[in-house]
Amino acid sequence: MVLPIRNDEVALAHALAALVPAAADGSIREVIVVDRGADDGSIAVADAAGCRILRGGGLLGADLAQAARDARSDWLLFLSPRSMLEPGWQREAHDFMERVAMSGAGGERAAAFRHARPEFGFAARLAEFGAALRSRLLASPGLEEGLLLPARLYGAVGGHRAIPGPTDVDLARRIGRSRLVFLRARAVVRRAEPEPAAAGAPFGNHAVES
Repeated sequence: MVLPIRNDEVALAHALAALVPAAADGSIREVIVVDRGADDGSIAVADAAGCRILRGGGLLGADLAQAARDARSDWLLFLSPRSMLEPGWQREAHDFMERVAMSGAGGERAAAFRHARPEFGFAARLAEFGAALRSRLLASPGLEEGLLLPARLYGAVGGHRAIPGPTDVDLARRIGRSRLVFLRARAVVRRAEPEPAAAGAPFGNHAVES
């Protein structure tokens, strides 16, 4: 699993806690945290959880591609640190991986999770609906929905490219709609925490998305 972080201390702690059952049953054997300039407690959280830490800071696509090269698994899972996978997700993911393995090289597929928000109310449901349209109709899941795929397929389509803009969406589009599967399991997405207010400023700035 690859998690690119900036200042995501609280969200990262929740995301890693949700992975404990999957680590216990062997579904996840390695978590690579890509440090893209964190200056809060994110790295301490990652280190305490036993994650491998890769120093990034360039274009996001280049950082993710380097993490993929460093990964030791035959499968890759890219995910936003603000996305907390719901309990039991690994069973559906494992079934998907088994189907791909039985299909052979010609049946390689990638999978994304269902975008969900923890808040109540219309705004959260509207955000979920918009994410579903983008992911399914446009075949463009992003890091918040995650992307699970064989390392061989990742290499075959060229992996993440060092380009400005949404490199995760660029990768999904090169994989193509016909090779994308959307799982029932949800990735519950926390909104970015606001940064503390600067001295003399009445309001803090909002955290910038990694």
